[in-house]
Amino acid sequence: MKAPVRTTLFWIIAVAALAAFGIFFWGSGRGKEEKYRIIFIPKVIDEDNDFWKLLIEGVEMAAAENDMDLVIVAPETEDDYKEQNAMIEWAIAQKPSAILLTPASFTETTPYAREIVENGIPLILVDSEIDEDIADTVITTDNVKLGEVEGEYMKKYATEESQIAIIGHVEGSSTAIEREKGVRKGLGEFEDRIVDVVFCDSDYDKAYRLMMDLMEEYPGIDLVAGLNEYSAVGAARAIKEKGRQDIRVVGIDSSLEEIQFLEEGIFEIIVIQNPFKMGYLGVEAAIKVLNGEKVERRIDSGCELISNDSVYTEENQKLLFPFREE
Repeated sequence: MKAPVRTTLFWIIAVAALAAFGIFFWGSGRGKEEKYRIIFIPKVIDEDNDFWKLLIEGVEMAAAENDMDLVIVAPETEDDYKEQNAMIEWAIAQKPSAILLTPASFTETTPYAREIVENGIPLILVDSEIDEDIADTVITTDNVKLGEVEGEYMKKYATEESQIAIIGHVEGSSTAIEREKGVRKGLGEFEDRIVDVVFCDSDYDKAYRLMMDLMEEYPGIDLVAGLNEYSAVGAARAIKEKGRQDIRVVGIDSSLEEIQFLEEGIFEIIVIQNPFKMGYLGVEAAIKVLNGEKVERRIDSGCELISNDSVYTEENQKLLFPFREE
């Protein structure tokens, strides 16, 4: 299956294609023989990040299996909600059958998501949420639970002298807000040992620099929670470089580098999501809505804690290395 093209080039191709074939593919109505037409707007298209690759693959596979026309556009970076909002307005103008959206901002995306609904287009939120309950359904990991699993694990090793840091991804995104809330809940009485919460804007190098700064500012730091792949991997790179074997790191997601850090003992645990399933279920939900079928308002795609001694179990290997159709 062909992978999506990077955003800037994709914008050019998508607009040119729609201009040339708009009458056939993107007409105002849907005849009985026409295909469903969906637009997916994730936060980013990043082929170096396993989460986004798998999420998009799930969307692509479900769309192909159901013979749907699919267009994918996204900003260059996860935190660029302004560019994503412009893409939402563009998508609405195409009058697709449905729009799948991974909101870049919990609050700033909301007016544009509302516009989708007001135009009578089914809205499926995938992975992230907004601050209004207006979508036909939300398909996501229970992000509070995801963070809580991290926090509960760290609690086992926390002391009254602990210095705990949280490295988030995009400040103001629903996933960052909810995962931090979960970490705090899981830490319980040790929540007050959190010395800093920083955000890397889903950039590996920035997460690395932030972790370097944290180790300098808090020499006694002993527990670190990374809230997504970028933040967890960047922090782990810095900790490995400094040889700080006294720092316990917990991470989220399951890139090859994260698994290697887990095997090396840099990570204590990783809590993995199922992005492929998330994307696949998003398209399935859109089809049900379009066919007039009932869809649950929230669909939890699940999460799993994996430690060094459980990484090689058959069940976890299937989660870590899901089947990918070429």
